[in-house]
Amino acid sequence: MPLLRVFPVLGAIVMVFSLTLMVPWLVSWWSNDGAQGAYGPAVAVTFVVGLLLRSAVFKVGRKLELQTRDGILLVGLVWTLLPLLASLPLMLYFGQTATPISVTDAYFEAMSGLTTTGSTVITGLDTLPGSINLWRCFLQWLGGMGILVLAVAILPMLGVGGSQVFRAEATGPMKDAKLTPRITETAKGLWSVYCVLSAACVLGYWLGGMSSLDAWAHMFTTMSLGGLSTHDSSFGYFQSPTLEWVAIFFMLVASCNFALYFVAAAKRQPGRIWRDAEWRGSMSVLVGASVFVAGLLLVKGTMTDPFETLRVALFNVISIGSTTGFATVDYTTWPVFAPLFMILLSGVATSAGSTGAGIKMARVLILLKQARREMSRIIHPRAVYPVRLGAHVVDTGTLLSVLGFMLVYGGTIIGLTLLLLLSDLPFDTAFSAVVASVNNMGPGLNEVGPAGNFQGLTDFQTWVCTLAMLLGRLEMLSFLVLFTPGFWRK
Repeated sequence: MPLLRVFPVLGAIVMVFSLTLMVPWLVSWWSNDGAQGAYGPAVAVTFVVGLLLRSAVFKVGRKLELQTRDGILLVGLVWTLLPLLASLPLMLYFGQTATPISVTDAYFEAMSGLTTTGSTVITGLDTLPGSINLWRCFLQWLGGMGILVLAVAILPMLGVGGSQVFRAEATGPMKDAKLTPRITETAKGLWSVYCVLSAACVLGYWLGGMSSLDAWAHMFTTMSLGGLSTHDSSFGYFQSPTLEWVAIFFMLVASCNFALYFVAAAKRQPGRIWRDAEWRGSMSVLVGASVFVAGLLLVKGTMTDPFETLRVALFNVISIGSTTGFATVDYTTWPVFAPLFMILLSGVATSAGSTGAGIKMARVLILLKQARREMSRIIHPRAVYPVRLGAHVVDTGTLLSVLGFMLVYGGTIIGLTLLLLLSDLPFDTAFSAVVASVNNMGPGLNEVGPAGNFQGLTDFQTWVCTLAMLLGRLEMLSFLVLFTPGFWRK
């Protein structure tokens, strides 16, 4: 039975995850921020849960290689269990205050963190203990590259092969491409690139004028394209063009395939980055859309200074388009086309292998090339037109998987929007909340926009958005397959 096979591995991952809680705990003790009591019980409970899962069923054999179903199931269990455990510090801290947080809201906040969505139900961020804010942001950094990609590097030490886990966790249309002969080395390589770029980002923020805590917190949420902040006014709190340019650069970097950076560095061929069709597509769309919105703001008279308009548009369009979700202004006051265009952009602009979500630029390019091939076939029905992505021919299996994903993606947005409409949420709020959640982007429109948050939603509406975040992070199919009878059939 798949459930029994993955329990010990799940337990090991949970035990490792318990160690991450030491980071905010140490920060809390060092700064004496009043939240120290929230972490000890959380660490203990998380470790014990992992220990029970690890030892309750059976000991995994030394050479065990997880099968495809095991990897899919493990990913689903990890991304549903870890947010519950990650929410413990929030429930324990807020339980000591005059405004306790419900299980629903705490789970939503933790899910938003780990899935790098950036939606929040918490107000008064400026007065929260630094360690609580850091924990929320640190969750996004862990979820950005994927906690399971890190686990893949550890699984061999536990006697478990990690290739199936990596394939189930990886995003994008072509998951089986190996960067190195061993999947463990691939995971380590990706995390190495992630950590090096993260170090550069935190240094840039610190030199740009952020405090140490803010620099670390916003590095976590920039490199993960998560967008949570330590301030209610998000990135607008700093009022610093220098910091905005730093953020723009690293949001663009994180929007692209980390595997591309890894290969370019390993082979010492930086030109590979420019030659990559998906990289050029993501950069062109994000920068081009920013320039377009800046022109729209100038034409409509919303802003008048060309240079300031370009900077503001670049930051906010790239932030939303890359699924980060930072904001320096309330862009919902812009001409109505702009905010809706930005939200829809979040579904297509990031690359496969990045920390972003949505459809991914690789799928968009494949669909466009497939559409062009079909139009060419109308004129020349006997001609052969292979679909290419860069120098590689896209096989029929990948084409079909992209079409299947698009069908499920569209159906998920429609279905979840209808559920929110059934709960009497206005259409623009419901639609934008679902799109923002499925694309792991964060703010939507109206009450869930950059000037508000998700606090005003009912428990039912919050759970719908929580499900949308989970489906978006796991690209729907990898999670929905768990509910098919064939998955559980021997």
